[in-house]
Amino acid sequence: MRGLMQDHPLLVSSLIRHAARHHAHARITSVDAEGRVTRTSWPGIEHDAKRLAQALLRRGVRPGVRIATLAWNTAPHLALYYGVSGMGAVLHTVNPRLFPEQIAYILKDAEDTHLFVDPSVLPVLDGVKDQLPPGLRAVVLMGEAAAVPELPVEVLSMDALLAAEDGDVEWPALDEAAASSLCYTSGTTGMPKGVLYSHRSTLLHAMMAVSPDVFGFSARDVAMPVVPMFHVNAWGIPYAAAITGTSLVLPGPRLDPASLHGLFEAEGVTFSAGVPTIWTMLLQWLRAAPARRFTNPPRLVVGGTALPMPVTEGFRREYGVPIVHAWGMTEISPIGSTNSRQAGNADWDEARMLDYSRKQGRPQFGVDFRVRDDAGQEIAHDGVAFGELEVRGPWTARAYFNRATDPAFTDDGWFRTGDVVTVDALGAIEIVDRAKDVIKSGGEWISSITLENLALAHPDVQLAAAIPVRHPKWDERPLLLVVRKPGTDPSAQSILAVLEGHVAKWWMPDRVEFVDSLPLTATGKLWKAELKRLYRDYTLPA
Repeated sequence: MRGLMQDHPLLVSSLIRHAARHHAHARITSVDAEGRVTRTSWPGIEHDAKRLAQALLRRGVRPGVRIATLAWNTAPHLALYYGVSGMGAVLHTVNPRLFPEQIAYILKDAEDTHLFVDPSVLPVLDGVKDQLPPGLRAVVLMGEAAAVPELPVEVLSMDALLAAEDGDVEWPALDEAAASSLCYTSGTTGMPKGVLYSHRSTLLHAMMAVSPDVFGFSARDVAMPVVPMFHVNAWGIPYAAAITGTSLVLPGPRLDPASLHGLFEAEGVTFSAGVPTIWTMLLQWLRAAPARRFTNPPRLVVGGTALPMPVTEGFRREYGVPIVHAWGMTEISPIGSTNSRQAGNADWDEARMLDYSRKQGRPQFGVDFRVRDDAGQEIAHDGVAFGELEVRGPWTARAYFNRATDPAFTDDGWFRTGDVVTVDALGAIEIVDRAKDVIKSGGEWISSITLENLALAHPDVQLAAAIPVRHPKWDERPLLLVVRKPGTDPSAQSILAVLEGHVAKWWMPDRVEFVDSLPLTATGKLWKAELKRLYRDYTLPA
């Protein structure tokens, strides 16, 4: 017997329709690359999205066709989110910080027909203009440009496309299983891989994201996604905000601490999300002048990599700003877990909870976790045993775009994340390392992430990376690379002293090397693969 409920597909267009009809007073604030501020609303975004859909239809774009963007967090980009997916085409956000050869590969692999480009990103496009895919019909500028490089395709203006349309069109009824957007992994160990989301997976993920233990959005909130809109769809914030009618502040490319703090204060931001680098720099900037405060402390979410404990503690105790640690990946849309309080730790004091906040937390509804050791056995939930995290669920990928098979997917339907984790008695995971980055010394594992986070507790350490280097007896041993804070001169002994007592003696790095900088990926993570390449001939003495 089947239920007697109405059957309405879960579509991206239903999000913007709802926000425009029922949350017309929420504001959308947008900052461009020049710092100019413009304001619109959810009805304004829907109107632009519909005009954009009309323009693309007029140019022959049909369902399933990929439309690429090279753009920042702005209102025009938000209109593309809804206009492209709403008409049945596939929004393909491209990270402009990737290397030129990666951008060229991604555009060719996706077979995009149109590429929307923020004028400030034109130099990036100039670097790949000779490698554009043969099927690319046009580059569309999302604003005025002082100079446009000579390109082998037609160059259009987004403003002109919108001006020619009236927006008097209804969103089409689509299959909720149809593709809605396409994002590529950061490609830290090879060429990026495409993850193709559906309308259904996008809405289910957004519905979960607004829950109290994740983003906790309401119609009274003002959310500022600092995580870029080209990075896993800004962690789903543009979709989640439409569900609750949350106001949005889209900061553009200016993510320096002064600019972000100015928006927090001027726009009354109550929520923001970003990677550890952003929040670490903001904390340093706040501490540089006692008068720098938050009038109304916002809620922050951090993800991407582990946030050093001193940063979490500094925000909480000095500025009253709570930070929730989240974990996710491009392949899971991206949210998989958050470390918010639950019944098992509801009565813990602040000091104990701060220490616990280093963990990535427990899975949300819709995400199943499985952690297995090298023998394929599930590990004990004791917070000590290691294993690789595997995931499955309705917003987890089952395959990569344009790839028939991949070892990341198991025969029984799980996705291998490549993250090595522990699981505690409350079900919270803590990422110990990436499977490819864990240091294997004499057959035992050493967590590079733990060593790095401990080193960052030293007051003179700005950045740290632990990598394996060759050892004649133990095969691999940890080398700790450290970037000093400006104006400081810490010794190797003082840094190792910070680690003592927190890890086993055999975990201690054999050597500390001071460097001027460390390579980062396009998403702001330590680029371990490049560090291993640079130090591949480094051998420790016996």
